[in-house]
Amino acid sequence: MKVVTVVGARPQFIKAAAVSRALRTGHAGKIEEVLVHTGQHYDDNMSKVFFDELDIPQPAYNLEISGGQHGAMTGRMLEGVEKVLLQEKPDWLLIYGDTNSTLAGALAAAKLHIPVAHVEAGLRSFNMRMPEEINRILADRVSSLLFCPTETAVHNLKAEGVCRGVHNVGDVMFDVALFYRERARQNSNVLQTLGLAPGAFALATCHRAENTDDPVRLRAILSALADIATRLPVVLPLHPRTRKLIGDYGMAALLARITVTEPLPFLDMVALEQASRVILTDSGGVQKEAFFYGIPCITMRDETEWVETVDLGWNQLVGACTEAILIATNEIMQNPPNGVATKPYGTGNAANDILALLA
Repeated sequence: MKVVTVVGARPQFIKAAAVSRALRTGHAGKIEEVLVHTGQHYDDNMSKVFFDELDIPQPAYNLEISGGQHGAMTGRMLEGVEKVLLQEKPDWLLIYGDTNSTLAGALAAAKLHIPVAHVEAGLRSFNMRMPEEINRILADRVSSLLFCPTETAVHNLKAEGVCRGVHNVGDVMFDVALFYRERARQNSNVLQTLGLAPGAFALATCHRAENTDDPVRLRAILSALADIATRLPVVLPLHPRTRKLIGDYGMAALLARITVTEPLPFLDMVALEQASRVILTDSGGVQKEAFFYGIPCITMRDETEWVETVDLGWNQLVGACTEAILIATNEIMQNPPNGVATKPYGTGNAANDILALLA
């Protein structure tokens, strides 16, 4: 069996690492994987370092497509992926998540009548202003196998009339967290480099278009982080696009008290997550990683796809209001949640279950 895997963005590299590793260790000789990198995340800190650290095979194809408006980017990716599929003639196309690379891969395969398998299917924010929401809905609609990370995702698909080919396999990100958490503790020197003590700093990320493209929301988030930094060091690995917009909006002064870094290698990020006192983010992946490592999380969005983290008390949704961010951060640090008794994201065997169902 031949599977073409399409990835393009940092979160997809991490998810693909779990499945590719399971393929090489448990399904070698049974499934041939052809990896296609669209180029959506292209600089070394957002791309190459992940392939190196996570032992992901080098892509057979790199389409080197990045930048531009959503339609132009997705169209160019669709054209590039279609050429690969015509050449490789795979049995399946495997996609992850909800990026433009995901949608381009799904559409290219569907039009060539190549069955699509979607990892992280069924997630919904119910906010159609999010490009990711549009991408994931359309990708699910043309997929033959829908690998859901949670029972909530299964119910979302059922509500849309999608029941065939739906499987709750758990979250491949949980596989990754279990596999790499100790390696990050042993191999990363990021805490020493930044002069941080475990449990004595906050970790923040901000990259969602709903926050970065709105100067009011972005200023509110940065103001809250600056305020927190007067009492607790705040580390902010800054996405290149966010950094540019902060400069364009004239908000660079708000970063004065914050420890700003370039996007970090995966193991350094995992080391920081595990050692932080609290995490503030608008990233879906970081919300879950906080939960996996038992770190309280403040989500600076109006909704989340990962409702289980909220229901279990480890995550608070606060939007992009300075006061709300500060109140929630103080509250969750003073009254941290207790241990997690349930495992809503599976047992850490999602990758093997995905490959078994494909095979």
